Amino acid sequence: MADQPDLSRRRLLGYAGAGAAVGAAGFASGIGTARATDGDTGSADRYPFHGSHQAGVLTPAQDRLHFAAFDITARSRSELVMLLRRWTDAAAAMTQGRPVGSGTPLPYDSPPADTGEALGLPPSRLTLTFGFGPSLFRDADGRDRFGLADRQPRALRRLPHFPADLLDPARSDGDLCVQACADDPQVAVHAIRNLSRLAFGSAALRWAQLGFGRTSSTSTRQATPRNLLGFKDGTANLKAEDADAGEHVWVRDGDDDRAPWLAGGSYLVARRINMSIEPWDRTSLSEQERLIGRDRAEGAPLSGGQEFSRPDFHLTGSDGQPLIATTSHVRLAHPSQNHGAKLLRRGYNFTDGNDALGRLDAGLFFIAFVRDPDTQYVPMQTRLSRDDGLMEYLKHTGSGLFAVPPGTRPGEHVGQALFAGG
Repeated sequence: MADQPDLSRRRLLGYAGAGAAVGAAGFASGIGTARATDGDTGSADRYPFHGSHQAGVLTPAQDRLHFAAFDITARSRSELVMLLRRWTDAAAAMTQGRPVGSGTPLPYDSPPADTGEALGLPPSRLTLTFGFGPSLFRDADGRDRFGLADRQPRALRRLPHFPADLLDPARSDGDLCVQACADDPQVAVHAIRNLSRLAFGSAALRWAQLGFGRTSSTSTRQATPRNLLGFKDGTANLKAEDADAGEHVWVRDGDDDRAPWLAGGSYLVARRINMSIEPWDRTSLSEQERLIGRDRAEGAPLSGGQEFSRPDFHLTGSDGQPLIATTSHVRLAHPSQNHGAKLLRRGYNFTDGNDALGRLDAGLFFIAFVRDPDTQYVPMQTRLSRDDGLMEYLKHTGSGLFAVPPGTRPGEHVGQALFAGG
């Protein structure tokens, strides 16, 4: 099962059509092209694809998101590796503003190598970040799918069912994930569309989420954005410029003796959080601020100061009660209340139309990168789910945890170290 070299005719046709040019480019001239262009960091509209870490983590957060999770349908490890090679080659091209399969002519009567809707558009700071889900290593019955079970990171497993979770299995988990971020939604959608097409016969789209209006800043150069509740979000978020950012984000050598291949990578936590928009809009401003723990206008903590002032959780009002309520979101999520645990957040607002009752199907698509989900995310989310007064207006409907491998060098494919050594 770990290595069956047979490829079905259907898969071969898929490779020959949409992705033949990518395969040729990846194994021949395309690698040389990537070397020539990826070193260009002087362009304001693009980020290098290759590097020691994957882009799209500490990269300044872009305006738009297209997140996708895939289920592997390939039956062999060699076919899985082929898919990752094809994806890597396509990602290296698209992030630099080149069409998939550029420079490799195809017969006129074959499908084009690139879907074409991004032709003429700038790269728009596109980043593509790839992750591996726990089911890539073992299926629901515990079977070793591709001979990788002994390399599964210890922290990589399905997130626990938190109090008040109402998860939709159709919007949760997956074998692989891809986070496409860009300043142009068409560029982000184009990227996922082409990766989905290249996966034909080897992987199928499980679920996806479009996001607009980032809800966190990953750089001190970015202003703090607002979520759909109208409040600034992620004020205490890690920033790329923070001296300790890497300590909280990147897996280090020696962190996991079972997964040395993950050193230089991270863990991606994805949570789809629906907001009860209509009831929130009928809630008084004073109650909204009490639930959040910050004022709405400036984002300052209710203990006083400005947005980035350190909250004083001991300060009380004339009634003897804490100015920042014990059930407020800010108090329960703040690093000082969680043994110093910090997250790098890259969340986005989403609106997916209306539900059957005519209410907005909208909220926050929460994404966080952490070095260890067991110490940085799970305890905090357990506490929030149990004690946060804001939970009255929130419903977690999707969930996923993925191991994000380190970056690649030209000629390598995403996650290559995982497959090294047979």
